[in-house]
Amino acid sequence: MAESLATVPDGGAADDLARARAGDDAAFARLVAPLRRDLHAHCYRLLGSAHDADDALQDALLRAWRAIGRFTPHGEPERSLRSWLYTVATHASLDAAGRRGRRALPMDLGPAAERPGDDPPRTEVAWLGPYPDEPGAAAEQRESVELAFVAALQHLPGNQRAALLLTEVLGFSAAEVAAMMATTTASITSATQRARATVAARVPGPSQQRTLRGMSDAALAATVARYAAALEAGDAEALVGLLTEDVTWSMPPSAQWFRGTDAVRAFLRAAPLTVAWRHVPARVNGQLAVGCYTRDGDVWRGRVLDVLTLAPDGRIAEVTAFIGEENVALAGLPATLPADAPLTAVR
Repeated sequence: MAESLATVPDGGAADDLARARAGDDAAFARLVAPLRRDLHAHCYRLLGSAHDADDALQDALLRAWRAIGRFTPHGEPERSLRSWLYTVATHASLDAAGRRGRRALPMDLGPAAERPGDDPPRTEVAWLGPYPDEPGAAAEQRESVELAFVAALQHLPGNQRAALLLTEVLGFSAAEVAAMMATTTASITSATQRARATVAARVPGPSQQRTLRGMSDAALAATVARYAAALEAGDAEALVGLLTEDVTWSMPPSAQWFRGTDAVRAFLRAAPLTVAWRHVPARVNGQLAVGCYTRDGDVWRGRVLDVLTLAPDGRIAEVTAFIGEENVALAGLPATLPADAPLTAVR
């Protein structure tokens, strides 16, 4: 899943590096710009939150700016700078993770609920959050921010999380990572092997990228449209017909979650299908998503972001409904829709 190397503009790296080391913040910004998005995604993988990634990247770039005068490239300047910035971002993120702890999904906290019940938001839990999709990103980049993969990473100790990401996602060698983490190559190799085994146990099926590539754009659009139309029509059977038998449905920051079509059907009839909805398709974490809007005076207001995980047969195997207007905004969707926003039409 290694990302391609990002580089600074051709012909300008050495000059900008010299200027940055002399205190030119504009030159430093030019050096960082081509790597900023990838560094942010790296922080998200380590932390499980786009907002935490914002803070960690800001911290990392401040650390890098303060230390740029002491940075000496070894070999190719672009690759050396990339390695150094990822080193700084990794340590900033691990420091943040150490202060806050790992992020969770409802399935991490307890067994599935047997029936719907009153379940107020758990504000004391650090919840895993969605991540904005990047238009034109390679499948490997999207695969490395899929919800299941990032959720699995949260179960790893920090050193294993960093070793796996730096080697298998970013393509650094074990020796390079050992230097970045101030340890031995053998230690990094061992940490990567243990991390790989843990992640494989928690993400046993094919990636969403592989599943989505096996379906046409028209089929994917139809799945989203049928899902939205069933919610808007209050049609439990139509919605359940889109789901796998062992589907899971969770709603962070609620700790309550459901497994299987019977439990999900009962939940839908007790809560979501009693509300009038409008929907807008989206993409987050390299996955299909739907922004969900409820009536608020003379507009429809974005309240929930449903992230869909598809099974290889095209049915929906998991719905992660991130509750909160901030999640709708994170997906790049409008905060409100006009009062006359139409119902979803299935073509």
